Amino acid sequence: MSKTLYVPDHVLDKLKNPNKGVDPKRTELQKLPQPVGWRILVLPFKAKDKTKGGVILTDKTVEDSQLTATVALVLATGPDAYNDKEKFPNGPWCKQGDWVVFGRCAGSRLKIEGGEVRLLNDDEILGTVESPEDVLTII
Repeated sequence: MSKTLYVPDHVLDKLKNPNKGVDPKRTELQKLPQPVGWRILVLPFKAKDKTKGGVILTDKTVEDSQLTATVALVLATGPDAYNDKEKFPNGPWCKQGDWVVFGRCAGSRLKIEGGEVRLLNDDEILGTVESPEDVLTII
């Protein structure tokens, strides 16, 4: 049995030069995945590192709070988000720039430098809030 892997030239070229054709001047937002279909890209709210009483929280506590947060900023929506008129007869539930509430286990978590982003389905949004600090998270 042969153990040779045959790879198309364009795939091999991409493996050898992963940054070829990538604009080095991209902004951090441009580096994030763009949602497709009915998905929504959100950035979970990051808790403050100090309580109202002045107690400084550990990095681990702040990170855990962010991972369990149910409030996030909508960064982008996919082209098909909220387009199903039967499911969303009153139009979109949220738009880019809104603060939304969603279930703790909802969506796919993607680690980024400084935290994570989540890709949610359009029907996983439970509500909107004016400020993320209006909703307390468990620390």
